[in-house]
Parts: sequence; C-alpha cells; structure tokens
Amino acid sequence: MSSSAALADASLAVITGPTAAGKSAIALAIAERAGATIVSADSRQIYSGFDIGTAKPSREERTRVPHEGVDVARPDERWSAARWADAATGWIEAAHASGRPSIVVGGTGFYVQSLVAPLAAAPALDPVRRAALATLLAAVSTPELRRWTTQLDPARAHLGRAQLVRAVETVLLAGTRLSDSFVTPSRGARWSVRYLVVDPGPVLANRIEQRVDAMLAAGWVDEVRTLMSRVGDGVAAWNACGYEALRAHAAGTVPLAAARERVIIATRQYAKRQRTWMRHQLPESAVTRLDPSAPGAMARAWDWYRAGGVG
Repeated sequence: MSSSAALADASLAVITGPTAAGKSAIALAIAERAGATIVSADSRQIYSGFDIGTAKPSREERTRVPHEGVDVARPDERWSAARWADAATGWIEAAHASGRPSIVVGGTGFYVQSLVAPLAAAPALDPVRRAALATLLAAVSTPELRRWTTQLDPARAHLGRAQLVRAVETVLLAGTRLSDSFVTPSRGARWSVRYLVVDPGPVLANRIEQRVDAMLAAGWVDEVRTLMSRVGDGVAAWNACGYEALRAHAAGTVPLAAARERVIIATRQYAKRQRTWMRHQLPESAVTRLDPSAPGAMARAWDWYRAGGVG
C-alpha cells in the first residue's frame, strides 16, 4: 500500500490556537514523547531570516523534534495556501513512510483548512474590471482594507495585504466570498482530522505582552535591522505581525516604547481574528479545547493525542 493510501485512513492531529497561546510548547512535548514530526502551519515561519518575530522554533528544539515547513522560502517568495498544502502533504507522507506520525501545528487557519479540505476553484474575475478596481484599492491603506474585509469576508480579515485585496475584489466583482471556497471543498477531505485548540482565555492578552517583551530582549530589533539591509520593501515576509512597527523604530521614526505598544496591539487584534476564524470554521465535533495553564493540561493533551491513534 502506498503512503498516500495508508494515510487516507489515518487520523491527522492538528494543534492550533491564537498566537502566544502556548500551542508550540504543547506540540513539542507531545511530538518528543510520540516520536512525531511537527509540520508547521505558520505562514510566516516559512521565511528564512524572520526568526524572533515569528516565534520560530529554536535550533535546539528542531534537534529534539524534526520540523517541516520552517525556513523553506526566501523572503520575497509568495506561498499560497494551496502551495503550502501540497508541500505539507509531501512532508506528512515522507514522515509516514519513515515510520513517524505527523502533528500539524500552527495558527494560520487557511493553511490548515487547505490541507484537510482542498479548495474549490476561486471564482473567475473580469480582467478589465479587476484592473480598474486594483487602481482604486492601491490607494487604500492596509488597515482600511482590513476593515472592509471584516465586513465583506471576515474569515480572511487576519491575512496580509495581498489576500485582503483578493478578498475585497472577489466580493465586489463576483458577488461571493473567497472564504466560501474553504467550506465548499473541491473533493473530500484527505484525512480524518482531530483539532486541539490551545487557548488560555482572558490571560492571553498578558501572555502576548510578555512574549513581545521576550522577543525584544532576544534581539528582535537587531534582527529587523539586519533584514532591512538585505530584504527589499514590499516583500511578503514583512507582513508578519509586528515587523512593520519594528521597521519604523529601526528607521528612527518611532520610539521603541511606541513601537512596542503597536506590536502588542496588532498582535492582540490578530489573536482576536484567529479566535473568530477558529470558532466559525472548525467543526466543533472534531475540536478539543485546552487551557494550557489549567492543572493537568499536559496530561489532557497527551490523552487527546493518544485517543486518535497514529496520523
């Protein structure tokens, strides 16, 4: 039986949750105990050089547990959800062939969804009308585009500028939401999927602030300065949460305290959008929720993993 055929009957473990919730630590502990490979479903950890600000797993952690989906792209490359899903399928099949189960870990919802339920074809857009609309949208700021998308296609409101533009133009020109492709798959799901949604609840706001401070202490500003010397403006990787504010500080236009506050606010807003997406897009019957700070949380996480068998 081929790897693909064997995987068709497997249960795939997916650990997700809002940023800074603690899902990576839970996943690392489970993967180390289970001898599993972690497949990162994080749309910014794919970019080389963007390490501290994306909370990328350390080299020591990657030595303890094999990680896929980290440092696989240049900063100027654009990876669609479909491209990532194709790559992730290969990583999962390769791990399975070597006798290792896989755990998909990350908070990029569209990556996860495109992996477990391949997308229907996006609606065709009239090229002339699209070009005219693109001229108009070019003058709209990213925050304003995000507000539009929150009203028109809220499931995509947490994404980067290019995806926001695509969401707005699809609604305006085709009269349908692009996110509907994710709830109307082109074919059946590849796997039976179980989700562990890691979320500490109201204390997440404090966890975000603490993590931002830890990132700054670890040299995030220096990382940004180094990246600015070799990565051009407008590339996809700069869309990672917080980098815009740190670039402004590194350029001398924003004090560090103000940049820190911007990062915290932007990260909390991103976490809110992630929670909204997960609440509306994940099938509740397949979801187990976990507060990582609750007594016995790690034992509960291990029980969740073992209950699904190998996948």
